[in-house]
Amino acid sequence: MQLALVALGYLLVLGIATILIVLRYLQYVEHPADVAAYGGMYAGGDLMLELFIGGMLLVVSFFLVLVIFRSESAYTIYSKVLVAISATAPVSLGLMGVPAVGQGNSVLGYACLFRVFASPMILVGLGMSRLFARFPRAKQFTNYALIIETSTWMLMAVMLFLPLRLHRG
Repeated sequence: MQLALVALGYLLVLGIATILIVLRYLQYVEHPADVAAYGGMYAGGDLMLELFIGGMLLVVSFFLVLVIFRSESAYTIYSKVLVAISATAPVSLGLMGVPAVGQGNSVLGYACLFRVFASPMILVGLGMSRLFARFPRAKQFTNYALIIETSTWMLMAVMLFLPLRLHRG
């Protein structure tokens, strides 16, 4: 019953997120001149929307963790899913390095950009999941997810500051 309620929570969040994203897209389509004139404000609004959707997903994930943290098999499966989710961060970062993806207007480019922007919220979720992990395999997989996500952040910092080093010397 509890898992069904959590699944219903995820469905509700995904439904609300879909509606909000479609409305945001329609705003872009109906007011292209405003988007061009106030691009930074629209980008900020997109980031706020992403944070709102990520926050809703974090709340539902918290309830999922509360439901499954006593079950070793369920939490191990959950932690494996976390590793798969965290593996999308370096993939997204690498794809953004491809000019056709990172500098174009493709859906893949936007998805990669939003995945990288969501990284801090995913780190919060991974940290929460690690705190609730009670079993060795679940702890191990959650640690792997944290390592992947944190390494991606370090790689982003190197990519940000490396051009300065190369330019100076």
